[in-house]
Amino acid sequence: MAQSQAKATSAAETAEISMAGWSGPRRLTLPALALDSGATLAPVEVAYETWGSLAPTRDNVALLCHALTGDAHACDLAHPDDPRAGWWNPLVGSGRVFDTDRYFVVCVNTLGSCYGSSGPASQCVDLATGQQTRWGLDFPPITVGDIVRAQRATLAALGAERLAVVAGGSLGGLQALEWAIAYPELVARAIVIGAAQRLPAQGLAIDDIARQVIMADPRWQGGAYAPGEGPAIGLGLARMLAMLTYTSAAGLEARFGRGLATQPSDWPAWGPRRDVETYLHHQADKLARRFDANSYLYLSSAMDRYDAAEAWGSDEAALGRIRAETLVVGMSTDWLYPPELARGLAEGIVGVGGSARYAEINSLDGHDAFLKEWRQMDAALRPFLNGQG
Repeated sequence: MAQSQAKATSAAETAEISMAGWSGPRRLTLPALALDSGATLAPVEVAYETWGSLAPTRDNVALLCHALTGDAHACDLAHPDDPRAGWWNPLVGSGRVFDTDRYFVVCVNTLGSCYGSSGPASQCVDLATGQQTRWGLDFPPITVGDIVRAQRATLAALGAERLAVVAGGSLGGLQALEWAIAYPELVARAIVIGAAQRLPAQGLAIDDIARQVIMADPRWQGGAYAPGEGPAIGLGLARMLAMLTYTSAAGLEARFGRGLATQPSDWPAWGPRRDVETYLHHQADKLARRFDANSYLYLSSAMDRYDAAEAWGSDEAALGRIRAETLVVGMSTDWLYPPELARGLAEGIVGVGGSARYAEINSLDGHDAFLKEWRQMDAALRPFLNGQG
């Protein structure tokens, strides 16, 4: 679930990018959105980016759904060969898997995030005082279904009528699955990566520990902290736990072993530092600087509470709604959503008469392999999108 911010671009680069069909960061306002909780959120701000052009038939949309701490910047055309510049940079662009000469590629920042879409860090009006304030924990609870409905409303505002493909990994994979179930008539192909019908108990347990350490930080203040004064320690610790779920034991051993630290750290030391420790400290500090703790609580909870069968009564009923050609991608060392669960999802779709296939990324990078193993991702996704295999 790694994510990095976009690099700055020069005026000349911006002009070149515009010619290539990048929208730049955009926002739109939806008048209202009915939520699964029964609440209505109004108005709703949505941040998004697009690449390529919408076809006259309005059906060439490739919707890319990001992971937990991601944003709408899936591709950076100014730095196309830098995988850190956009979270799926090597897969998006002219001639790439999500070919911008073929698709109108759209990425919408999830509802509840802190990167432009409405969430607990967003501004709202206090009805009692009439003053501008931050939502904080007054923001209503959200679900994966709510996130998808916000995406659907955004696409409708952009004039899109049907998805050629919806794709995403982790929390984004749950969104792709929910799209295929909730709107079967609107989705031609779905790519579900590192996800399944629901998160197993071990993942639920670790995610709850992560939320508890955020809320135990005195600077959380019941969710009412001021901007820039949030629970950095708690959020950092949550990130350290999460990073362990995104990799694998074999991957950590291969990369770090028991080597002594090679980078500094401001975290307290207890004995000689190890390289794996300061790596986690570095990841903790990065996330605490860029992400909102309340957004982490809301989105991790939405991911944990997702159950594909909940609205339909059973897995068979839910998966039986899918009409999209579906590709499910598992990672060989993923223990957050183990590959047998991903394979089981594909088999479940086939078992109720749908069309699905399974592909597996062989990697030591665990759950995060969909953000690192670019050649294997290309080899799995490209034939599927081209109707091969």
